[in-house]
Amino acid sequence: MAAKRTKGATGGAAVIDRLKTEKVRWVQLFYTDVFGGYNQVDIPREALEPEMFDSGVPKLDGSSVRGFREIYESDMLLVPDPTTVATIPWNPEVGPTVRFICDVRIGGSREPYAHDPRGVARKTESILADAGYDTSYWGPEVEFFVFDSVELVPSYQGVRDAWAGSGYLINHAEAPWSGGLISPTVRFKEGYHRTPPHDSLLPLRAEMCNILADSFHLTMDAHHHEVATASQSEINIRFDELVPMADHVQDIRYVIRNVAARHGKIGCLMPKPVYGDNGIGMHTNQSLWRGGTNAFFDARDPYAEVSQTCRYYVGGLLEHARALCAITNPITNSYRRLVPGYEAPVFIAWSKANRSANVRIPFYHKGRPGAKRIEYRTPDSSANIYLTEAALALAGLDGIRRKIEPPPPVDENIYKLTKAKRKELQIRELPGSLGEALDCLESDRDFLKPAFAGSLLDTYVELKREEQLELNLRPHPYEFYRYLDV
Repeated sequence: MAAKRTKGATGGAAVIDRLKTEKVRWVQLFYTDVFGGYNQVDIPREALEPEMFDSGVPKLDGSSVRGFREIYESDMLLVPDPTTVATIPWNPEVGPTVRFICDVRIGGSREPYAHDPRGVARKTESILADAGYDTSYWGPEVEFFVFDSVELVPSYQGVRDAWAGSGYLINHAEAPWSGGLISPTVRFKEGYHRTPPHDSLLPLRAEMCNILADSFHLTMDAHHHEVATASQSEINIRFDELVPMADHVQDIRYVIRNVAARHGKIGCLMPKPVYGDNGIGMHTNQSLWRGGTNAFFDARDPYAEVSQTCRYYVGGLLEHARALCAITNPITNSYRRLVPGYEAPVFIAWSKANRSANVRIPFYHKGRPGAKRIEYRTPDSSANIYLTEAALALAGLDGIRRKIEPPPPVDENIYKLTKAKRKELQIRELPGSLGEALDCLESDRDFLKPAFAGSLLDTYVELKREEQLELNLRPHPYEFYRYLDV
């Protein structure tokens, strides 16, 4: 549709009239599951009635969605948000198609569902407003790979899910190991801001960005090749408020995968697919505002023009950083990225302009209140963005409420500091595995209580521990290389 996303409610009848005018045939209802997956159901435009923008569409069996409901309580509702209308540009043969992002509600009572990630983010916005911060701005930086193919080499043992061994082969024309399919290739850790012919993905990225701007109404900021080989890329869009920005990130992930697939490639958001090269993060910029004023800015601060409110917010992030990892770095592969030497933060510290700290104060625009923000560098692109933004906001708000003063900033390369020096500077380490991160979350979860239901956290931890166990049970290809002759 031609109209852009508008803030605030839009009458259901008016939306239906627009769909009729533009001869829309199909309506896709999108919602996000506990682990950040986009899910959808398609209905004919005639089946969408104006009151459904309030009462919901009865098309969700919650027992079939991992982390949602049991079979005896499975009837749920999808409530379309009319401000999220977007055109689906592919598959024109099925007729004009639009989609809405939906909130999930419980059938019968129509109450918001506590395990709906978008609902958690909405609740967090209300909590921030109640604390006096009527606006928060967010700017995640979405990084990703695009591979020509990924070949899996499984060896099935004959028992359900029991694989005797496995391996994989990533193919991409840019990569040094691909046999010079194009010339020149991109050497390890030398891809940042490269131009064609090194950057072979530029046309594909531009297509993604054009679709995001034209069909999904996002305001683009930039796109470029990132540090790693094999077409590691980044897409940046203009900052927005908490829930709308999470919607935008979901759309970016959706478009990356679909455009790549339409070109016969694989859009990959797994944090560390390539050994020995940089992984993909999702550095998350954020700021709190009160009455049109940036609460993080103070021109009198000699260090980084940050207010005491900002320092307390940073203190909350650092205090809860280890527990936050279970949400911001939620898969086993996340901890292949969180290792020294590849620009991913391993240590819990803050600084201005220092990319070895996990909390950074960007210092591009001195004296500009509107640009003052913090960048939390720990998350990766596998994270559920609704839960990630909500958890970061609640951790920062806990720091403000408890007046948690962060340790002194660290303005040197933390990777090169000795263990004794890090201890002297009060620098702790992030968890080294998903299991360790889940342990941290279980021992430090009270700060999430205002928006995260206890049942949501219990379910999340239980299912994530199953993931960790499934990985631990299986032999790894490197184990054969290392131990076959022991």
